[in-house]
Amino acid sequence: MRRKYIISAILLGLIGLGCNHANQPKKGNAVAAIQSVAVKDNVAIKDNVAVKQTANTTAQILAKPEVPVLCYHRISDGPKSDYRISPATFTAHMKILADSGYHSISPAQLYDYLVYNKALPAKPVVISFDDSREEHAGIAAPVMEKYGFRGVFFIMTITYNKKNYMTTDQIVKLAKAGHTIGLHSWDHTMVIKYKDAADWQKEVADPKKKLEGIVGMPVEYWAYPNGVYDHKGAAELSKYVKLSFSLFSKRDAIEPLQSVRRIIVPECTPQGMLKSMHRAFPKKNA
Repeated sequence: MRRKYIISAILLGLIGLGCNHANQPKKGNAVAAIQSVAVKDNVAIKDNVAVKQTANTTAQILAKPEVPVLCYHRISDGPKSDYRISPATFTAHMKILADSGYHSISPAQLYDYLVYNKALPAKPVVISFDDSREEHAGIAAPVMEKYGFRGVFFIMTITYNKKNYMTTDQIVKLAKAGHTIGLHSWDHTMVIKYKDAADWQKEVADPKKKLEGIVGMPVEYWAYPNGVYDHKGAAELSKYVKLSFSLFSKRDAIEPLQSVRRIIVPECTPQGMLKSMHRAFPKKNA
């Protein structure tokens, strides 16, 4: 599930330099679109009364400070790689986040902040996991809960109940414990390879429906396989989910909600993890 050509770009992302200009529409078109595109209004219930909330425009969403979003993959002892950290390292990462005053937030909170200017706790961070690995439920979730954190777990639905991957019971347990369940496609095929409606049905629509049936609630958040997207794919995903998360790419100028940036967290010291996060998401943006 890895692509050699992605690794170097991921490393750039970790030092705050990652930027995929190929994902961006031409500047002239983007500027015009920013002036005209707005997110649909929503309705909130306050004191049992329906209150209409006016959503931010695309330009306003892009202007808001970005919230740090971390992405973990393997959490196990074994050969070093950009996709694997040890359980001890993961525990140390969560401890330093807690000791440094960070508060985990859900994608729903991030969406409400971006779109409706809802307040966030001091020093917010989103902690995310890709690929449905068993250790996410068996190791990561208990550690996070110890520190009062909750994460978002992006599921490949092809992996249900398979060896080394989460069972459906574990996925349900995570949802009931207050974690967010998101979608990571059916079989990890990259969005840029979806050619027609049949691909979108197979990789997004059908898995989304099945996952919603398992957890008993809407699945409204997506992580791009390999972190890769293009503008066409981002625009199409806006029909299915509220937020989509990339890895190292610059946000799309027209679809910022479908191109939320993350950084991969490799095996590194807790202090190194914080430095990488601060470089990718400078304090002025945090």
